Amino acid sequence: MPDRQLTTARHGHMLTNAGVWSADGRWIVYDTRSPLDGSTFDGTRIERVEADTGRIEVVYASRHGARCGVVTAGTVDDRVVFILGPEHPTADWDYGPARRQGVVVRAARPGVVEPLDARDLVPPYTPGALRGGSHVHVLSPDGRLVSFTYEDAVLDRPPADGAQREKNLRGVGVSVCGRAVSVPRTHPRNHDGTAFSVLLTRLTDEPRPGSDEISRACEEGWIGTQGYKRADGTRQRYALAFQGRVVVAGTGGGLRTIDEVFVCDLPDDPAALAEADREPLAGTPTCRPAPPRGVVQRRLTRTADRRHPGIDGPRHWLRSSPDGERIACLMRDDRGVVQLFTVSPRGDGPVQVTRDPWPVASSFTWSPDGRRIAYIADGSVCTVDVDSGASTRLTDPTPAAPLRPEACVFSPDGRRIAFLRTIAAAHNQIFVVDAPG
Repeated sequence: MPDRQLTTARHGHMLTNAGVWSADGRWIVYDTRSPLDGSTFDGTRIERVEADTGRIEVVYASRHGARCGVVTAGTVDDRVVFILGPEHPTADWDYGPARRQGVVVRAARPGVVEPLDARDLVPPYTPGALRGGSHVHVLSPDGRLVSFTYEDAVLDRPPADGAQREKNLRGVGVSVCGRAVSVPRTHPRNHDGTAFSVLLTRLTDEPRPGSDEISRACEEGWIGTQGYKRADGTRQRYALAFQGRVVVAGTGGGLRTIDEVFVCDLPDDPAALAEADREPLAGTPTCRPAPPRGVVQRRLTRTADRRHPGIDGPRHWLRSSPDGERIACLMRDDRGVVQLFTVSPRGDGPVQVTRDPWPVASSFTWSPDGRRIAYIADGSVCTVDVDSGASTRLTDPTPAAPLRPEACVFSPDGRRIAFLRTIAAAHNQIFVVDAPG
């Protein structure tokens, strides 16, 4: 099936792993990082391309030495959310995992940026503000919350007094939109935000082998467009699946770390995320920010006894079916081939979906009807029928213009898939292919 090239400019084009289509399906949003894998955060513009015409619009251009990227669009309005690096960067505050923020731009008002998460770097820290950097921002299906991963700037630097303190570990958080946070100007990098931001995941510096303690939480995804059904038939409105790093017994009596599927169940009312539990929401000079009251962290998979344990394959984010019944991830089958698997948010699984002779080679997304998953394998854009496991190849392998693994994203109507090709070994360009159901 022929695909169609949308962009041609001789600069970088990078799609995020999900959320690249506008709510009406007309536009695809992207950033302009130059490396083929996006590993250097050097983009200066957020742009969008009209899928039918190829027309380009600039949504945001960074200023004062800042860089921007990793953009996603909402499903209910014209908001786009992305990472903004420091303006006026300095040697001690340049771009990095703990030194970045989320911002919002509305497509109807290009160039007008709203800070998402507030930042407060001086104790006593402000509840609802972060002390570090947020990354890969994804609006919840109803647009009320934004998920992100986080690293802490306070714990990222050696303590001046040599005090013992917790490590800076990657975690998962959410921002509650429309609940503004103001912070004191006690540090030049402090700033206000339009949302109340909290960390959800409970992390442990040295997890006990065989326990459910984790030292890293990342690659998260919202479960369902309206959450999922609990075992008792009631509905869990907001939940995030994520990859959690645990310690298990390895071969020869040693230990190893693997990533498993976890979930955080959130309160039905986002306002409750402002309620502290046993420890301060904003953390202390020696401790990480703590999860709010009512957040429940659960482990869904236990794969240490499989021939190939843990989540595996190319970097990918967990993605849920629209009805919330199945969470997709990548693992190796008994032959060692990376395949798509699904897990129930209630803990059943994993269940193997693809059974291809070649490995899944990209991140992936679900079709809006929940019947198919789009992914890249054997140099082609493919879809798989989740119930039957039957795979369909939508594009032919093209070694001269190889596909990138970062994105393979269904449009809101399920009729098209957006992806990246590298042209002339120089730049990524955005392509689309029809996805007949």
